[in-house]
Amino acid sequence: MPQFLVAIQHPENYELPDAEAMIRDIRALNREMIAAGVRDFAGGLQPAGKAKSVRQQAGGEVVVSDGPYLETKEHVGGLWLLKCADMDEAVEWARKAAVACRVPVEVREFLEIPKEWKAEPERSN
Repeated sequence: MPQFLVAIQHPENYELPDAEAMIRDIRALNREMIAAGVRDFAGGLQPAGKAKSVRQQAGGEVVVSDGPYLETKEHVGGLWLLKCADMDEAVEWARKAAVACRVPVEVREFLEIPKEWKAEPERSN
């Protein structure tokens, strides 16, 4: 079954509006997703300002810097990983997520990895 990322979009300098009500609504949505068997994972993220960016330079050196990778006005604030039949079903869950979180959400389908690209798991002796 296809997997979808439902990413919560927080504007720059986001502050929780009504934290208690929002958390209650998100918990209710999580329970609904679990009961429907679609939720694989859910989690919130620290603010983008606490991020670290890791980049390989042209000469091969890897540089670590403070802050998000991209300078944007919105950042991913949390996410759900859902297994849905199709994009339409994922969007229906995303509608509920946008209401519960009180911010926009983005829905993206994960790429299907061809079997020949998948690494064989290492076996321990």
